Amino acid sequence: MTIPPDTETPPIHDLVCVGGAAINRKYHAKARLITGTSNPSTTHQTFGGVARNVAETLARLQKTAGLVSLVGDDSAGRAILHHLTELGVDARQTTVSPTLTTAEYVAILDEDNELHIGIAAMDAFEAITPDTLENAWPHIAESRWIFADCNLPEATLHALLLHKAKTSAQLAINTVSVPKATRLPENLSAVDVLFTNADEARAMLGERTEAPERLTEMLHACGAQGVVLTLGARGHLIADETGITHVSSLDAAPLDVTGAGDALMSGTLYGLMNGQSLVDASRLGAVLATFTLESDQDVLPDLSPTWLDAQTERLARITSRKLPTP
Repeated sequence: MTIPPDTETPPIHDLVCVGGAAINRKYHAKARLITGTSNPSTTHQTFGGVARNVAETLARLQKTAGLVSLVGDDSAGRAILHHLTELGVDARQTTVSPTLTTAEYVAILDEDNELHIGIAAMDAFEAITPDTLENAWPHIAESRWIFADCNLPEATLHALLLHKAKTSAQLAINTVSVPKATRLPENLSAVDVLFTNADEARAMLGERTEAPERLTEMLHACGAQGVVLTLGARGHLIADETGITHVSSLDAAPLDVTGAGDALMSGTLYGLMNGQSLVDASRLGAVLATFTLESDQDVLPDLSPTWLDAQTERLARITSRKLPTP
């Protein structure tokens, strides 16, 4: 079923996230992984899903956030909704399905805490249809920012881009993965900030060999007002009206890579909401991503604006430099 819409005037949120909400199960191998047999490991469970992670992070940073997603009428779905409600996230526009199972992501991490393989059981997101978006649109349209991930079906993403013209909200999109990145259209003029990586960018553009700098420029030329293209340990690239900028990363001792990309996006959006440029906001995102890499949690439980503002020393160590046009 779908939670009935409110009859009251929809609240104005700083951000409404549209996309995935899931349960993450992580298994850390105690030694080198051997195929074809059982491997000793430790395990723990967290809440996940790109859109859900971004909504939680912004709520912890004291921004008003909403979530449009879908969960099953099961223990995992109820736990997700309860956790979000406790944090103050408005999840009233999240559908609770009596027939579908809450999405699940399983990560197998090797002895160096690098992702060995990830399994995503996320067919439930195919039920987030354009009609779902239409029903929730009064709540989405009143937000200052909209964030969507490409866990959404192609038709729903395209409908969102068309709806964006009807609102003054700014739109940020994350491509999520190589297969899902191709769900976006060639024309990205409705996108204010696109978060992606080189492989996902190549899939979108149909390119195989282009350098990351060139890919970033090409996505900007497709209409995206700002592009954040991540390079892993080498930092990330920014393309906007000022040109292309390389932003460095910080040295980290990774414990778990899951959630670091979501932290980068969340910190960047937080900076943009506070009036920073895309480059400066992404430096804030890089700091948040580093701490998340060094944690076994997808979203830092002690996160707050005061804590983030105190990271001035790490911020000062992140450099940025303009690059010549490729």
